[in-house]
Amino acid sequence: MHDLAPQVLLLLFLAAIVAGFIDSIAGGGGLVTVPCLLLAGIPPLESIATNKVQGPFGAASATIAYARRGHVDLKKQLPMALIAVIAGGGGALIASHVPARVLGAAIPVLLIGIALFFALKPNLSDLDSSRRVSPRIFAVTAVPLVALYDGVFGPGAGSFYMLGFVLLAGFGLLKATAHTKLINLGSNLGSLLVFAINGSILWKLGLMMGVGQLIGAQIGSRLAMRGGAKLIKPLLVLSCVAMAAKLLSDPSHPLRLWLGV
Repeated sequence: MHDLAPQVLLLLFLAAIVAGFIDSIAGGGGLVTVPCLLLAGIPPLESIATNKVQGPFGAASATIAYARRGHVDLKKQLPMALIAVIAGGGGALIASHVPARVLGAAIPVLLIGIALFFALKPNLSDLDSSRRVSPRIFAVTAVPLVALYDGVFGPGAGSFYMLGFVLLAGFGLLKATAHTKLINLGSNLGSLLVFAINGSILWKLGLMMGVGQLIGAQIGSRLAMRGGAKLIKPLLVLSCVAMAAKLLSDPSHPLRLWLGV
């Protein structure tokens, strides 16, 4: 941190607040923080690893806020969160062997698909619908798959969790948002542990940004509980589209190379 100017540190702190706000409602906070870390001159691996430090602060803050209002039962969902911890750690281990570009090729398409689903599907509200799989099946299939992806690559993981909770578990949007934060916290902690062992983290910077995440997550989660689906749905759609656009903005992205644009 001693190499970063005070104004750069302030901007990174403010970026963390914005990221915590977005993440607590719709996911996609990494879309804000990782590019900011890269623009500050921090190498890619250290940027991703440091982002895993501040991310759990926002997820934990939002989780506690939702739990206090009864939107998530922490004890009941703890086994699911532990599965996410293990799968997230496994994903971080795989990350060193699987090029991010391989995963990055398909992610924008999936994100746009999620955006279209939430934008066009009628009757999406805060009311629960009929579930398609049992909680146990959901915990051992959808949760570890998304958590594994979160550890390997990351962008859009919160949106994938949201889709699973709404489409498979039958949760309303507010309930799905609350449960997503807890599971996302698990996969973040798992990958953080692996990055910590590998020594790629800028701890002081990550912890400073973590405070910003706490602030933003408190603001965002309270607004989400007030606005419910009317606020969550448009922000989720915008977040997915923005993440897809950000990934596709890279001239070397495999899809752009394939399409010749």
